[in-house]
Amino acid sequence: MKILTEENTSKRIKTKSWDIHYNEAGEGTPLVLVHGGGPGASGWSNFHPNIPYLAERFRVFAVDLPGWGKSQSVKYDQRDNSGALAEFIEALDLGPVAVVGNSMGGSSCIRFAYERPDLVTHLVTLGSSAGVPSIFDPVGLSEGVKALEAAYFEPGPETMRKFIATMAFDSSYVTDEFIAERVQILTSRPDHIEGWISGHGKPMVRIDQSRLADIKAPTLLIHGRDDRTVPFTAGLHLVRHIPDARLLLVTRCGHWVQLEHADEFNRSVASFIQG
Repeated sequence: MKILTEENTSKRIKTKSWDIHYNEAGEGTPLVLVHGGGPGASGWSNFHPNIPYLAERFRVFAVDLPGWGKSQSVKYDQRDNSGALAEFIEALDLGPVAVVGNSMGGSSCIRFAYERPDLVTHLVTLGSSAGVPSIFDPVGLSEGVKALEAAYFEPGPETMRKFIATMAFDSSYVTDEFIAERVQILTSRPDHIEGWISGHGKPMVRIDQSRLADIKAPTLLIHGRDDRTVPFTAGLHLVRHIPDARLLLVTRCGHWVQLEHADEFNRSVASFIQG
C-alpha cells in the first residue's frame, strides 16, 4: 500500500477567485476536510493522522483555506471561507460533497451548509463555535484563544508549545516534533501572519443564527468535553438549532478530537457518511 505523505498528495488549483493548495488521496465519494484557524494550521497538519483511514473509503481533499498553509494570502476583509469552499468544489466538479471542519473550519462549513445546500450531503464539525456565547461560558477570551493569539503575535517554539498545550487534553501530544512542524508552517508565511493580524479582535467566521434552521444536510457535531478553546456548550447550542443534528461529546478530549481520539473520529465520520 502506498504511504501517503504531504508531498505525494500535494496539489494546487486556481478557482475563479483563489489560488488554493490541497492534499488529495483515495477514490469514491468526495470528502472535504477543512482545518482550523490556529497558528501553523493547514489541511495536512490538522488531519494527516486521519487521511490514510479515510482515503481507503472516500476521495479525500484536505484544503488549505486562503490565508493558511500553502494557499494564497488574504486580508481579513477579503476572507470568504465558505465562498472559497464553494469555488473549490465547483472548480473540481465534485458535485455535492461531505464536509468536515475543525474549529474555524467547522464554522466555515456551517456557513457553507446554509449558503450552498446544493453542494453539501453531510456536515461534520469538530470543536466548532456556535457563533454566540453560552450563558454558562466565562466572559472574555478563552484560555485557548489567548494562547492562539500569542502564537500569532510572537511566533516561536515557546508560544507554540503553550498553544498546543491548551489544545490538547493529553500533554503527550505536546512534542518537540509537533511544535517544530507548526512553527515551520507558520513562520514560512509571514504574509499569512499579517493577514490573520489584520482581523485581530474580529470573529474568524460570522454565523447567522437565523439560518441554522436552514441547514438540510444530516449533521454530526463532535466536541471534546475538556475543550479549553471552544467550550462544549457550543455543541449544545448547535444541536438544538440545526434540524437534523446529533452531538457526540468525547471525554478526556480537548479541541482536537481528530488528533487525540483519531480512531473514534475516523470510525464515527465514516459510519455517519456511509450510513
